[in-house]
Amino acid sequence: MSFLSDFLHTLLITVRDVLPIMAIIIGFQFAVLRRPISNPLKVAAGFIYVLIGLSLFLMGLEMALFPLGETMAMQLTTPAFLMEMKLSIGESLEWVDYYWIYIFAFCIGFSTTIAEPSLIAVAIKANQVSAGAISVNGLRIAVALGVAVGISMGSYRIVVGDPIQYYIISGYIVVVIQTYYAPKLIVPLAYDSGGVTTSTVTVPLVTALGLGLASTVPGRNPMIDGFGLIAFASLFPIISVMAYAQIIQWLTRRAASKENENAI
Repeated sequence: MSFLSDFLHTLLITVRDVLPIMAIIIGFQFAVLRRPISNPLKVAAGFIYVLIGLSLFLMGLEMALFPLGETMAMQLTTPAFLMEMKLSIGESLEWVDYYWIYIFAFCIGFSTTIAEPSLIAVAIKANQVSAGAISVNGLRIAVALGVAVGISMGSYRIVVGDPIQYYIISGYIVVVIQTYYAPKLIVPLAYDSGGVTTSTVTVPLVTALGLGLASTVPGRNPMIDGFGLIAFASLFPIISVMAYAQIIQWLTRRAASKENENAI
């Protein structure tokens, strides 16, 4: 009964949130385009699937992903575990002693991004539009590596307590420089890749990790230090995707120059 009541409550909230989207789409269809909806039964069934799926997903976040992320962060930062795995010399803990947090952040960032539905959709469309020039798996791996490095860097920032603006400003300086040198074909896609990573799968675990880490590291405030990992997850994929394109471009030019040398 508890599960059913929670599901119905979540379903009502989801219906309330989705209704404006439905109203806008239907309003434009009839008032602006003035055309009937093709396959109305399929569209209605699709909306029902969306409502049920979103409701179950939101319940899953509250029951599994949020608690799991916070629990892992707390377990990896308990004093007993850190002292047992200690690398630094001395009685006090140093930033290097939290290395398991960095490894976990990297792995969770990579795995959640690879499974991100929005990234898969963008990668498939990019492959189709570019006539195969942009690899689906290559783009996904490049974005996932960027998110993994970004979340690891963000976890390090929480541990040491540095102001977040230094990292973000420095990162966007790198993005501006890369934008000038990267292939023009990849620049818009790289900027979009930073946005599609912060979606349904990545955000819940990353947010829970940041809050759990800031709650357990001494001297950190969850409200001030716990948030900000999403900014790293949005920034570093831009860098990694443009770097991926620059590496491919360099390898292509190198192969072409070798072919010319052999021809001569």
